[in-house]
Amino acid sequence: MPVAEVARRVGEVPDPELPMIGLGDLGVVESVAVADDGNLEVAILPTFLGCPALPAITASVLEVLARCGHPEGRVRQVLAPPWSSDRISERGRAALAAHGIAPPAAPDAPEPVRLGLGTPCPHCGSLATRPHSAFGPARCQSMLHCAGCQETFPLMTAM
Repeated sequence: MPVAEVARRVGEVPDPELPMIGLGDLGVVESVAVADDGNLEVAILPTFLGCPALPAITASVLEVLARCGHPEGRVRQVLAPPWSSDRISERGRAALAAHGIAPPAAPDAPEPVRLGLGTPCPHCGSLATRPHSAFGPARCQSMLHCAGCQETFPLMTAM
């Protein structure tokens, strides 16, 4: 199977903590290429050091490689370039919002927005939001509170 097709399939693997978004749209797939030894190698960028989803991600990617005819393929975790929320695609941001998770603000957004103030609520669209907790359902998320609909919701934190 061509490398481009394998890369497409690897990119469709759902993130274990955010199953509504594929690894490609999350921006954790750095490359899919033939290594010097002739085996296919997938380089992934952890969203943060110590991410508990890495073993599950690795296992899922290895399954895809085997199904695509590359049973000797491997997954390598790389730290450079570092992952940042800027790597999340527009499709990924839309999927997060559709599932009640506010995508991170753009890196050039004003400081209050990057901190969560004024992040649009994925439930009602209100900008009357504020930080609720630095800790969310996953380590790469914090919690915000919406004064408009009184809901709390996770925010993908910018790394």
